[in-house]
Amino acid sequence: MGMKLFRADSDKQQIAAIRNGDEKAFARVYEHYWKKLLAISFQHTKDKGMAEEIVQEVFVSLWQRRNELEIQHLSSYLATAVKFATFKMLQRSRQQELIRDAVLPKDFQQLDEQAIDARFLQEYVDGIVEKLPERCKLVFQLSRDAQKSHQEIAQQLHISEKAVEANITRALKVIRINLRRVGFSLFLFLFF
Repeated sequence: MGMKLFRADSDKQQIAAIRNGDEKAFARVYEHYWKKLLAISFQHTKDKGMAEEIVQEVFVSLWQRRNELEIQHLSSYLATAVKFATFKMLQRSRQQELIRDAVLPKDFQQLDEQAIDARFLQEYVDGIVEKLPERCKLVFQLSRDAQKSHQEIAQQLHISEKAVEANITRALKVIRINLRRVGFSLFLFLFF
């Protein structure tokens, strides 16, 4: 399978075909990406069986949810989905270890999947924020993490409130674009 089949324009064709239930297109995407995705998952799990299970789970989910997903770039979406699924699997394994070791109280033994999803997305957003220009990043962190008002941020950084607002707007725009790019537009409400 040539790489040229999976350029940006072809990405759109593959996504459209999968949305329409084209099993051959789905098989082509699977063939093209599964080894790369296995490598990503294995890098984090160090367990081939677990990595294979995770990649399988991601492809099953892609097929089952093909009509509701907003995917712009297949490679970014699939890589992020595998990292997300790997994170969840490792969290489950870790929690089972803790339960087995009787570290957690009985009422905390059910894994709260929404909390894990939120934590993953928070970590993903934090990664995006880290790459923002320094002033923009600082303003955003003071607003979101330190819960400071625009006026307090303006005073602390010796800038106008308009500049504070502009930096926060810029940060939110970059975060939204990045989340949409990897197919997480449905989760934007968790942050904004």
